[in-house]
This record gives sequence, C-alpha cells and structure tokens, in this order.
Amino acid sequence: MPRTVPHIVEVAVPLPLEKTFSYLVPPHLAERVSPGKRVFVPFGGRKLTAYVLSVTETTATDRLKEVIDVLDDEPLWTDNELEFFRWVASYYLHPLGEVLKTALPTGINLQSRKANGDGAESVAGGRRILREAFYRPSDAAAPVRPLGDKAAQILATIREAGDMGAAELRRRFGQCSAQLKRLLELGLVAREEREVYRDPFREEGEEGTERDLPKDLNPHQQAALVAMCGSLDSLVFAPFLLHGVTGSGKTEVYLRAIGHALDQGRSALVLVPEISLTPQVVRRFRARFGSGIAILHSGLSDGERYDEWRRIRRGLVRIVIGARSAIFAPLARIGIIVVDEEHEASFKQSDGLRYNARDLALVRGRMERATVVLGSATPLITSLHAVEQGRLGFLSLPERVAGVPMPQVEIVPMQGIKQTVSPALQSALAGNLASRGQAIVFLNRRGFSTYLVCGECGAPLTCPNCSVTLTFHKSRGQSVCHYCDYAIPAPGTCPACTSAELKELGAGTERVEHELRELLPTARILRMDSDTTSGKGSHGRILSRMADSTADILVGTQMITKGHDFPGVTLVGVINAEASLNLPDFRGSERTFQVLSQVIGRAGRGDLPGRVILQALNPSHYAIQCAVSHDGAGFYRQELEFRREAGYPPFSFLAGAGFSGTVEQAVEGRAEAAARLMMQIKREQGLRVEVLGPAPAPLYRLRGRFRRQILLKSPSRGDLRRLVSAWLTRREPASNVRETIDIDPVDMM
Repeated sequence: MPRTVPHIVEVAVPLPLEKTFSYLVPPHLAERVSPGKRVFVPFGGRKLTAYVLSVTETTATDRLKEVIDVLDDEPLWTDNELEFFRWVASYYLHPLGEVLKTALPTGINLQSRKANGDGAESVAGGRRILREAFYRPSDAAAPVRPLGDKAAQILATIREAGDMGAAELRRRFGQCSAQLKRLLELGLVAREEREVYRDPFREEGEEGTERDLPKDLNPHQQAALVAMCGSLDSLVFAPFLLHGVTGSGKTEVYLRAIGHALDQGRSALVLVPEISLTPQVVRRFRARFGSGIAILHSGLSDGERYDEWRRIRRGLVRIVIGARSAIFAPLARIGIIVVDEEHEASFKQSDGLRYNARDLALVRGRMERATVVLGSATPLITSLHAVEQGRLGFLSLPERVAGVPMPQVEIVPMQGIKQTVSPALQSALAGNLASRGQAIVFLNRRGFSTYLVCGECGAPLTCPNCSVTLTFHKSRGQSVCHYCDYAIPAPGTCPACTSAELKELGAGTERVEHELRELLPTARILRMDSDTTSGKGSHGRILSRMADSTADILVGTQMITKGHDFPGVTLVGVINAEASLNLPDFRGSERTFQVLSQVIGRAGRGDLPGRVILQALNPSHYAIQCAVSHDGAGFYRQELEFRREAGYPPFSFLAGAGFSGTVEQAVEGRAEAAARLMMQIKREQGLRVEVLGPAPAPLYRLRGRFRRQILLKSPSRGDLRRLVSAWLTRREPASNVRETIDIDPVDMM
C-alpha cells in the first residue's frame, strides 16, 4: 500500500559540512526511498546527490524542499556499515557525507554509453553497468543447407560450452557477427543479454590447473595458526601482532587462517600497503582458493572498481584484497582481517578524509567480532608498545622457513667516495651477474629536497631542540627545523667537526639505472619507481620479469622492498642508506630501520645464500646498525627511550592543523590566529596540550599554494580532541585559506 503520511529523509551531502539536512519525500517516491540509498536533491542554487540516513513520518512539512529522484534500487550500505562510517566521521572529525563518498566506489556516478553491436552499457541510477550478448544452443533441427566452416565451428563451440559470450567468441574467432546472425536466423542458437562484470584479472591470463597447496608449517608457524584459529572459533574480537622476520612464511599462516574462516562460512579482508604488492598476493590467493576473490585499489578503472564493489555487495566473493580503501569494502560476515606490512605509512590517506586503514582494521574488526592480524617483519614502535601494554596479542615467527639463513651484510663507508655506485657494489654486481644471480639495487627517494651533510665526518645538520634533521631551503639560504622554527644560515659549517665541506646529497633511481647500464652493459636492468609504474598493469609486468628471471637487476624505490619474494635474488645493494634519517620527522630512525630491514630481507630467500652491500655516510647510527645485525629488539629499546624523552607516540597523541593558500600573508595570518585561539581554548579548559608552531611546512609551497602547519601534542587523547573540536566550532570562516585537520598524522611533510 502506498504511504499516506508525509515522510522526510535525513541526508548527508558530500560537502565539507558537518550538519545533515532534511527533505520532504513526494508521494510518488515514497515507496522507493529508504536508508542507504542515494537521492537527487536541490541544494542552494544547484542539484546534487545526497545519502539517505533515515526516513521518518512527519506532519511538519513547511519550508522543506522535495527530493527530486531516488537513484538506487537497493541500499548501498547496511546498518552495521553505517555505524562504522559514523565512527570514522566522529574520530577523524570529518563530515559524514564525505566519509560516505569515500567509502563508495568512484564509478558509481558514471554515465552510460554504447559499447558495440554485441553489448551495451546501460544506466542504473547514474551507474554504468555493462551488458553483453550471450549465445546458447537452441532445440531447432539441423539446417537444410550446410553451414560454412567458420559458422559450423562457432556452433560446435557454443554447443560444447553450453553458452558463450560475444566477447569470448570474438576472441576465439575474430569478427563473427555475420556467422552469429546466420545461426540466429536458422534458429540454431538463441541470444540473450546479461549483466557482466569487468574482469580486473584479465591480464593474469587463464587460471592454470596447478594449485597452491598448503605447505608444512614449522613449530612457530603452527603456534601462530593455532592462536588465530582459536580466536576465530570463539567468535570474539581478537587483535594480534604477527612479528615475523623477512622470509618467515607469514603469508602461509595468513592463507591457512583465512581458509579456516572460510570453512566457518565467514569472509576475509586482506589489506596490502601498495598496488605493487597486489598482483603477487592475488596470484598466490587465487592459486590457493580459486575464484571468489575481489580486488580493490586505485589501479583499477572506475568501471572495474564499481563492478568489484557490486560483486562484494551481492555476496559473490568471500575474500577481498586491496590497498587502504578496501577497508570500506561492503563485505559481510567478516571473520578475519589481515593487514600485511602493518608498519607502512601508505595505509594513511594523505588528503581529504585522512584515515589510517591499519587503525580502522582494528575498529572494524571489533565491530564485526573478527580476528585482526597486523603482520610485519618491522612492526611499528606503537604496535610493539601495545603488545607490552596487553592491547595486542603477540605471535612470533623468528626464523626463516626451511632454516634459510638471514643474508650477510657488508657496510661500505662512503666518505671520500664520489661515485653513486661504490667500487665494492660494482664488483659485487658484476660477480653476481657472472654467476647468473639476480640483484636488487635500492635507493630511498622519499625525501622531497636535498639536505646538507658533512663531507668529512658524514654528520647531517640537525636541530638542537628536536633531534630531527634540518631541511635545506636554498632560496631562503637557511636550514630550518619544521617543528620549532630553529634556523641557521646555510650552507654554514658542520657543528660536529667545524668543517666547511658541506655538500648536497641526493641521487635518483634513474641516475643509478643509467650508471649501471654503463658499468654492466650486458645486464638486463629494470627500474621500478613512480615514473615507470604509472601505466595500468605496469607493476605486475615488472615483477613478472623478475619472477621469471628475464631480468638481472631491479633498481627501485621503496616499492621494491615490500613483501616481494624473488628466490633468484642473491644480492641487494643499498645506496644512501641513511636517506630517511635526514627527513624532518621524529620517525626518521624508525623508517630507516624498517626500510633497510625490509630490503635486506629480499636477499637469499631461495636455495642460495644472500649478500647485501650497504652504502652509508653515517653507518654508526643505531637504526642502521640494528638493521644490519637483524636486531629488532635492540632497535625497539633505543627508539622507545628516545620517544619517551621527547614525548612522542606511544607516549603522546598527535594532531596536525594545516593552512594553505595562494596569498602568503593570508596563510601566515590565519595560522597565527588559529594558534592564538587554540592557546586560549587550552587555558580556558585547562587542557594538557602542547601547541607547536605555526611553522612553514617542509614543502612550503606546493602546487602554487603556501603552506603552514601547527602540531598538537598531548598525553591525553581526550584533551587533544576537545581542543580540536572547540577550535573547529569557534574559528571564523575563511574564504581564501584552506584549513585541514589530521588526526594521528603519519607524514608532516
């Protein structure tokens, strides 16, 4: 029966607005509207898509604008998912409408277009849905006139398969529209259109018959699996840190635990830090579990991403693998969430909704009563501290599988060596090439600018107040600390040895590749960085060449260090090992230890032993020494003491306020006014919060915008959030300065 009482909807709009809005539902839409659907509404002087949060009966309809249209046939989220989205909006102090926009696939708003004669794309609520013609045998008798050879082959193929899509027929027989038309005219086949999903696995080729069978587990792996399966059986939220050295078989433990969850009729969500890891992970999972796997990451087209989302929403898959955005996958009955390489900063979104998928995995796991596994060979300091505090269970894989030893590491001090590739590394690469081994050459280029380092003693210029390196600003003629505004003239002299031989340090992967081609002209060299992996499927193609041994040397940035398993790699070269030590960030030591440990772990994972040549100007730093000696426990103890003394996480909570605009004076004024208001709120409410800054952002001018920032630090998460919330409420509107809040910032650049 149609609804007779007027109804209104509460909606969120995908705009930076905290409040929600109400609209009247006209009678002809009353039966179609429900929570979880999108509606088209008038808003100000325009029309936009909004998200229905609730529907209520009302008699107060005065001054309410009407909903124009309902865009969906089925809800896009469940009540449980909406609870998760509300938590995200509340914690990150971000509008709910923008959270919903982030959680839903980009392709949801695409328009339709004609595809070809055998398939077309049609519109459903603004979404692009692909339809394809399928042909199946009919019950008609054989034709009087014989068919041509090609038509007969097509008919036999269709009869053998039972039915077949037009795309597959074209792939096998080329252009065959005339033959299909003839078969239809003779009544030998019937044609129907079906909705189909774009296949993100098409570049992987057909699945082979060879399966990835469960491997024997060593005692450490078995103990970890027993703990995970026990938590799955108990149906309660159970978070674990799986600390396994590189090559210890963490993936096999993941696979076995996920298999247990599937046997329970539950599903699994697997998060990986970057697209570059996805092909290898997906290949392994498909070999183990076959179909029923979806992938979600930014490398998919909008159409592919939307289709994967629909497959998940409709319950057609039970395993979802993806980068950080996959945390919002509409997966039901989640039994286990795996966050592989949990230490990676790429789980943090750097703009818009600045969420951390690693942290949200724990939140969603708690809501779903799931087992959550944070896996890493180099866990975050905060994760290890959470284990000590009893907030995470601890699972350890201290040995490589099959007793394979960790690689031997040789340090090459670079004082006085001008070449980017040292003679020792040149010789090692030449010998490795002669013995037909593969090599990885790693250069960490996460920094954005050069810095000054002493050519005599190797010491970088550091801030005396913050224990972070100073950033060299050539145009300003200063080296500056972006935490406290300490600055000294540049280039200046070395504070450690008073030498005036300060030099800019920096070499990119392209330069390294060029030098290696000159040094080793017969070597087959690949480069993997942001310049070479911008094309679709490029990560997979590069990694495949390493996997099938059609490449000898892989030169790359951090993306080559993350979880890749190349048994043929027997040599790893590290250039400029201390690069991340010289970033203006208190996490510099942690990141250096992590990235060096990860890249060192790429060597010697097969039958042959591994060797690492590590070039460094400052090899005595504890982060480098602990990585070289595979001493994670020693690094944790030293780094934790530094954090305790400096008052950084895990002994405090952080928030960042950013200000940017095209007029430098306006940005400076707005940031100063914000700091004054924050200090006033702090005094009024007696909050334990340090207000540091404002200071210029390390990337002071970015895309034509000047940038300043404030860092808030507090031992109390509640005090920190109260200050930020009060500032957001009391600040004056700004038309020419953009303001952002980053809860739990990971990168202050």
